[in-house]
Amino acid sequence: MAAKRKALGKGLSALIPEDLEKEDYERIHEIDIDLISPNPNQPRRVFEQGKLDELTESIKKYGVIQPIILKKEGDLYTLIAGERRWRACKNANIKTIPSIVRDIENRNASEIALIENIQREDLNPIDEANAYEFVMDRYGITQEQVSNIVGKSRVYVTNIMRLNNLDEYVKDKIVKNLITAGHGRAILSFDKEKQKSITDIIIRDNLSVRDVEKLVRTSKKPKRKKAEKDKYIVYLEEMLTEKFSTRVNIKNKKNKGKIEIEYTGNDDLNRILDLLKIED
Repeated sequence: MAAKRKALGKGLSALIPEDLEKEDYERIHEIDIDLISPNPNQPRRVFEQGKLDELTESIKKYGVIQPIILKKEGDLYTLIAGERRWRACKNANIKTIPSIVRDIENRNASEIALIENIQREDLNPIDEANAYEFVMDRYGITQEQVSNIVGKSRVYVTNIMRLNNLDEYVKDKIVKNLITAGHGRAILSFDKEKQKSITDIIIRDNLSVRDVEKLVRTSKKPKRKKAEKDKYIVYLEEMLTEKFSTRVNIKNKKNKGKIEIEYTGNDDLNRILDLLKIED
């Protein structure tokens, strides 16, 4: 594995400074839109149409303010960062886009795409989880290294990646903002079918994460086994049940307890009192 770059852990500003250096300004070129292809390692898979439409209108009025980052592949180019801007330009029928072409090895290209998207906070939790998993699998790095790359805590990265264990049905509801990542984490311990059924309940009843956590705790609470009654106590219950023609329950604990005799209505109560020879 290649040694970790000094820039890792310093965030997007260390890899793509917000204030482009002078040499970067000199390297900005107008590149033909049709010569550019999306990054196959792009972490984001869902582009919210409303936001993309807003960006398209903004670019029509003011142009592209920040250049995109490209990697040259023969006579063509691959996007490293700025896919939303590229898509918006295509929607606006703009023929060229200001670009900076960088000679970046593949791992760093994926790091830049990942960092840009996550720091812009427009990745949904499922795409974010997939992005972390992809980078780890592709480059053999740890969650700790991923947390350094994106500038987030190890615990945060771990919790997001746990979403990969959800059923696809549940993931789809998170992507569509019908439930939250918190809801998803709350039901991770259930099997896939149970996850789906609880997800439907969350949506139907508009349950909060706290509500779901309570539901999970309740469903997992072990049921107490009823202690087997002493055979003599069972015999007495049967005898008294027969005598009073109604259910009799004896609760016995450490040589003390109580006898419960069921009745239905005042007439039945008086019948039992007569049998007990108790006068009111």
